[in-house]
Parts: sequence; C-alpha cells; structure tokens
Amino acid sequence: MAGYDTDWSDDQQGVYDDCYRAGQQWAVDNDADPEEVRRMVELANAAPDTLDNSELDIAPLSDAVAEVTGEVVTTVTVDASEPAFRGFVDGVRDAAEDDVFGA
Repeated sequence: MAGYDTDWSDDQQGVYDDCYRAGQQWAVDNDADPEEVRRMVELANAAPDTLDNSELDIAPLSDAVAEVTGEVVTTVTVDASEPAFRGFVDGVRDAAEDDVFGA
C-alpha cells in the first residue's frame, strides 16, 4: 500500500495493511460516529510534523490496533511513524466519502 515508510520491516507493513483494512471497514460502518470519522480523516491529512504524539482513546482505533498486534491497547499514540496508527487513519480517509466527510 502507498502509506509505507521506506524503512519499515515486513511485519510493520503487515500491521499497516491490517489496520488500514480495519479503518476502511469502520469508516463505512453505519454505526460509526461521524465526528470520530471526521477526526480520523483530519489526522490522516495532517502533516506528520504537526501531530502531537498525544494519546487517542477512540475505541475503534484502539480495538483495531489491539486485534492486529495482539496486545492490550486502550489508547493509541498520534504518530505518523507508527504503522498501526497510520494504517488505520489512512484506511478511514480512503474509505470516507468526500462529500460527507470532506476527505
């Protein structure tokens, strides 16, 4: 997928891919909170150096990362260099409808 960093390992690329698919599925889920989807799209579109490494506790993101990594996750760091975070937000952005979410 287009969102890989050049220095990512095969495992990191796999995490990105799996989280990307999870983000896509969530973005088109009728139960997804539109404001949360909009926030993920904004994060995906933000310049990497503007992300503040804060912790997000948005359940669909945390759940996807936990499922993919097999680790207990309650928050996810807002960091474009992290394959799980970037995969999820890229997937959300790519699946969100332009006219609805402003992607």
